[in-house]
Amino acid sequence: MYQTPALGFVGEDFYNCVVLLKSDLTPTKILKKILRIEKQLGRVRNKETGYSSRTIDIDILLVDDLEIETENLVIPHPELPNRKFVLQPLAELNNHIIHPKLQKNVVWLLAKTTDQSDITKLSKWLKNPKNDYSLSAYKYIAIEGNIGAGKTSLAQQMSLDFNAKLILERFKENPFLPKFYEEPQRYAFPLEMSFLADRYQQLVEDITQYDLFKDCVVADYDVYKSMIFAKITLTEEEFTLYRKLFNLMHKELAKPDLYVYLYQTTERLLENIKKRGRKFEQSIEAAYLKKINEGYLDFIKSQHTQNVKLIDVSDRDFVMHRKDYLSVLKEIIG
Repeated sequence: MYQTPALGFVGEDFYNCVVLLKSDLTPTKILKKILRIEKQLGRVRNKETGYSSRTIDIDILLVDDLEIETENLVIPHPELPNRKFVLQPLAELNNHIIHPKLQKNVVWLLAKTTDQSDITKLSKWLKNPKNDYSLSAYKYIAIEGNIGAGKTSLAQQMSLDFNAKLILERFKENPFLPKFYEEPQRYAFPLEMSFLADRYQQLVEDITQYDLFKDCVVADYDVYKSMIFAKITLTEEEFTLYRKLFNLMHKELAKPDLYVYLYQTTERLLENIKKRGRKFEQSIEAAYLKKINEGYLDFIKSQHTQNVKLIDVSDRDFVMHRKDYLSVLKEIIG
């Protein structure tokens, strides 16, 4: 964070900083969100030329090595080489950045800039969730939930924010899943057996292999989900056999230090399933989702030794809204 004199007019000093972020949004969508943030913070844009004081001013400097020039957006920012209050923090953030258009290192640009303004570094810091929340108490976190509850999205975001090793269920590779939704009675047993084998193999390999560069493990499933789904889909005789195999295999697997269950109403689950558009899921009925939810809740009630968090996310969208994501984090590890 830097304090800098007003540039181009007489006024109070400014506070400037440069932020490096990752996003799956396009530059145009990022710009729209930035303009919305500025408006929410009281920025009023006018058509007058020249510089003036403003509540907040957020610019996109660079996006990878892209060069974009439209009516509303120019990347790299055209004034980047001429602004010391931008180049100095940018060089401190990452001194290997190359200006894609000029093909010059940001340190070189800082040395050659004609802007000779006096800028003062301040002892102010911007926070990210890792400063307020910590996963240090856990080695293995399992995020669970019904179909469409958002467990994979949450696990992915937490793994990015907290440098965690990510384990995702490989359901897309299961050839029996689409067939099961078409003919449940015929394909229930081979489906559950294949899931059991795959989950066992994946967890044994990924959890037992310690990663020196990751702080912990975050998975979007717990192996016990195999029992929950099997109890719903299998006949009594099949389930008896399945349970024997599960108990033999389950003994060798590590148990999560923290078990998180994301609860959503059946109506919201059906909306999410429809929205994500997987063809083989569109025939899922509300009654099936209710049985799955009841199975999870029965399992949670039986857990007395595990650290379990039951979180209702029915009215929250932690994928689209940062505020909702932080509220979920607070309930999990706050």
